[in-house]
Amino acid sequence: MSKNTGGPAFPVPGYKFVDEQHFTKYAKALPGMTLRDYFAAKAIQASLPDPAYSTWDAERHARRAYSVADAMIAARGIE
Repeated sequence: MSKNTGGPAFPVPGYKFVDEQHFTKYAKALPGMTLRDYFAAKAIQASLPDPAYSTWDAERHARRAYSVADAMIAARGIE
């Protein structure tokens, strides 16, 4: 079973270079980072300055951040 990532956080339409004056749109958007990654980044950003977490190593911060991100995705009702 794969982890629900929430899809792309900031999808950007793709373009194909034809020449200096013409571009053709790709049919598929470029996904960028996932919503799960974006939520995790926000969660870790909020916890790093908190003295309650000052003794944690980077791996523990990351695990917690993704746990928070997973909970946020689940709360959106898309899992």
